[in-house]
Amino acid sequence: MIVGKVTGSIVSTRKVEELVGNKFLIVEPLDKEIKPMIAVDRVGAGIGEKVLVAFGSAARINQEQMEMAPIDAAIVGIVDEDKE
Repeated sequence: MIVGKVTGSIVSTRKVEELVGNKFLIVEPLDKEIKPMIAVDRVGAGIGEKVLVAFGSAARINQEQMEMAPIDAAIVGIVDEDKE
């Protein structure tokens, strides 16, 4: 799991059935060694917010009807506060 900042969104009117109804956001990881990614938003995040992103099979856990969806990354939390 990584922490990143939402920098934009992607609109896709045609997609596989498992992804219909999902919002896609562009996430810039805070770790600059990791490239920006597109993640399915599962928590209602918005542009400018810091988020938690899960990868691979962890991105699909507990996601109703998403076990077989082609998802590599999912936003699973919004960061309220970080203590460095």
